[in-house]
Amino acid sequence: MLWLMTPVPGHVARADTATGDAGPMTLDHTQQWEMHNAQGQAYRIMISLPDGEPPQGGYPVLYVLDGNAYFPAFHAARDTVARYHDTIIVGVGYPQAQALNFQRRSYDFTPPAPAGHNEPPQGGQDELLAFLEQRLLPRVTSELPVDSRRQSLFGHSFGGMFAIYTMFRRPALFTHIVAASPSLWWRDQYLLPLEPEFRKAMQKTPEHPPSLVLILAEGDMPQQIRDARSLDERLQPLSAHGMRSSFTLVAGVDHVTVPFKIVSRVMKEVFESPYMP
Repeated sequence: MLWLMTPVPGHVARADTATGDAGPMTLDHTQQWEMHNAQGQAYRIMISLPDGEPPQGGYPVLYVLDGNAYFPAFHAARDTVARYHDTIIVGVGYPQAQALNFQRRSYDFTPPAPAGHNEPPQGGQDELLAFLEQRLLPRVTSELPVDSRRQSLFGHSFGGMFAIYTMFRRPALFTHIVAASPSLWWRDQYLLPLEPEFRKAMQKTPEHPPSLVLILAEGDMPQQIRDARSLDERLQPLSAHGMRSSFTLVAGVDHVTVPFKIVSRVMKEVFESPYMP
């Protein structure tokens, strides 16, 4: 079934079940934007709208990569659980109907590939990072009363790898990074050379260090689990400088199903973790 977003902030639309119409189902308390990056590529931006007046400082925001696939589950949790009513979920997806757009995500979430190894096309991570930093976050902040100090990013698989890349390159951009089953093995662990510079930056005890939540599935590849656990262990000493890192292995799920198992865990991490302004 195709999910549609309500086009007007605060507008509540409901599916017409009286006629038995099996057409598109509308998600209540949502809106949708189409935005483009500097290269002209279109994104479908899905907004789960908060209820009531904003808390002091504004609403905290969770940005969800692969929004076509994962936004509905996060929206349902935000819309249903009372303690999350004063939060915002932003799904970052694509105009195409498929849940996971293999071609677009393979480009957006990855580093440049060597000649002869660029199929499907890769190398758009800096373009996506610039889109988030320079276009999407500023627009959300301009249109909704957002607490700019409480913005979080969730990604799965390649998206989790990109989320960690974002933390390494722009550690002040997001308060919490949640990486589910990140593909740290990609391109011979290409993220490893970026890690020492990030650790040095954290050792200067920044005013608002990010947190990293690593969540792996019991059914992930053993190397994937080892890589994430090792990253967490290397980052643990940074707790002396205010950075929090954690590793969790979720039983009974595999690489594909883990995002749907951990929605409540992610929401708890990004919206209920202690925060010192």
